[in-house]
This record gives sequence, structure tokens and C-alpha cells, in this order.
Amino acid sequence: MDQTLSGFGTVFVFLVLGIVFVVGGYLTARMLRPSRPNPEKNSTYECGEPAVGSAWVKFNIRFYVVALIFIIFDVEVVFLYPWATVFKQLGTFALVEVLIFAGILVLGLVYAWVKGDLDWVRPTPNIPKMPEMPARRSGKANG
Repeated sequence: MDQTLSGFGTVFVFLVLGIVFVVGGYLTARMLRPSRPNPEKNSTYECGEPAVGSAWVKFNIRFYVVALIFIIFDVEVVFLYPWATVFKQLGTFALVEVLIFAGILVLGLVYAWVKGDLDWVRPTPNIPKMPEMPARRSGKANG
């Protein structure tokens, strides 16, 4: 009879060993660590500042817009790395393609800039008001 494990047996052994390793590490750390809880350790920590108010505050949408713009451009720049590693082998056609790609990125950046999404504080619009007209008097003038 063949004593080797099948492919599923090997996966099962690694799965069991992974679970044992994680649970064993957790239990060992739990047994060795000191446990002295107090209210200050259990309080919310926020960059060294004491927590004030509710966690359900409304954040300015600008945080998310700037983060999304950063992620979009960051990921697109990552696409340039494989191109740069094989640039000499690709030739002029690849150079034209990457220039078009970079142009699209620049157009997107200019669009976000013109739209004002990169301004952290958007200026409040100055809406001009019409001066009030003096009320007309009805009737004849005194005279």
C-alpha cells in the first residue's frame, strides 16, 4: 500500500498545522502576558489626545475625496513600473502608449484641480445682493 499523502491530504496537514500554530501562539501569549486592566488602559486612544464627544460626528467629505484621488493616481502610477522595466525591448510604440497614458493622467489631475477637489478649504461663494430701492410715495407732493 502506498504511504504518501494525496494532494488533499497535504493541504489538510498544512491547514491543521496552520491552525495549531495560530491557536498555540495565541494561548502562549495569553499565558505569559501580565493582565492588569485599569480604566485608563481600557479607554479609547486617539493619537495621544483624550477622546471628546461622540464617535458619530460628521466628517468633511473632502477627506474621502482627497484619499480617493490619491489612490487613483497612486495605482495608475504603479502601472508604469512594469512598462519601465522592459522599456528598451518595447520600442517607440510603447513610448507613445505610455505618453498617451500619462497624458490621460495629467488631464484627470487638471480636471480635479479645476473642479476644486484638490483645494482643502473651498472658498464660500460671494453672491452679490441688489441694493434695496426706496419705496415710492403715493399721492401728490406737499406744496
